[in-house]
Amino acid sequence: MIPYATIEEASLALGRNLTTLECLWFDYSAAKSDYYLYCHNILFLFLIFSLVPLPLVFVELARSASGWFDRYKIQPKVKNSFSDMFRCYRDVMKMFILVVGPLQLVSYPSIQMIEIRSGLPLPSFGEIAAQLVVYFLVEDYTNYWVHRFFHSKWGYEKIHHIHHEYTAPIGYAAPYAHWAEVLLLGVPTFLGPAIAPGHMITFWLWIALRQIEAIETHSGYDFPWTLTKFIPFYGGAEYHDYHHYVGGQSQSNFASVFTYCDYIYGTDKGYRFQKKLLQQIKQESKKSNMQNGGDKLD
Repeated sequence: MIPYATIEEASLALGRNLTTLECLWFDYSAAKSDYYLYCHNILFLFLIFSLVPLPLVFVELARSASGWFDRYKIQPKVKNSFSDMFRCYRDVMKMFILVVGPLQLVSYPSIQMIEIRSGLPLPSFGEIAAQLVVYFLVEDYTNYWVHRFFHSKWGYEKIHHIHHEYTAPIGYAAPYAHWAEVLLLGVPTFLGPAIAPGHMITFWLWIALRQIEAIETHSGYDFPWTLTKFIPFYGGAEYHDYHHYVGGQSQSNFASVFTYCDYIYGTDKGYRFQKKLLQQIKQESKKSNMQNGGDKLD
């Protein structure tokens, strides 16, 4: 809660006029408790996992009708009906209600402990960007090792096999998992803010962006216009789709966001071999088509 009664009082305490964004933040949050602000994450998660995958639902339905989007589907032989996708969404929402929501409600003391602030001044855009980079790197590295554990014999059979029910993932399946997996993967997500605590707005952005990234990674589509293709070492949908395609036997592509851990620890060799093989097949096929075309012209 902001310890100032008015914007004028806040300006006097900061020794300057509040920015437009700070005034908006003051108007919204001044009378609200930090706990109430923290609980916004429940609403954000519900909205993100309800709305962000929705365009992919229309793409999948359009693909089933016309086949035009087959060129972007990573596993084009797999088709999902509306009822299939709605069933996945329903199960994910059930997980939110029974596990994620209650966890959010009781985990506020951890936010107090690491001192995530909600007052003024607001962080600069540079500070927010720097902290988000740290959060992504920390989460990616720790998630890699948790994910590798889930692909041990015990971890897969007892927990992780549920997430791999979708051998061709869809956007709604990003958080589709055993409740224990959801809880354990919350640790890597929280480590970044614990190491470099910032403002509540930064924390909101981190939670939102990480979930949007997970949806994009599980989309099942490799769109050429995806902006994430310009992020260095970013894995993306094609990279993670291979992991689901191989399934329970997969010892490849464990990374959640970036690819450097898989490269350093040698857990992307199968993926790189298959990708190289497919490129060779495409090149040979293209060369053969050109030669056949040339023979016809002769």
